Amino acid sequence: MDDEHDDRRYAVVVNEEEQFSIWALDGDPIPAGWVATGFSGTREQCLDHIAEVWTDMRPRSLRIRMDGVEQARR
Repeated sequence: MDDEHDDRRYAVVVNEEEQFSIWALDGDPIPAGWVATGFSGTREQCLDHIAEVWTDMRPRSLRIRMDGVEQARR
């Protein structure tokens, strides 16, 4: 589907690693391992929202591991 003519509604979803994506609300149910964040809108609105809230692209497990290494250095 052409993004310019995509009038579907999407939900912003997140997984346990705190990675974000979008999921079409008129399609299949949200897959296991992903949960809706409560934000929905057009594709563009959802992607803009993700750009605002997902400021650290590293998976949660990596952030925790790296934070532990940093604290051990202190």
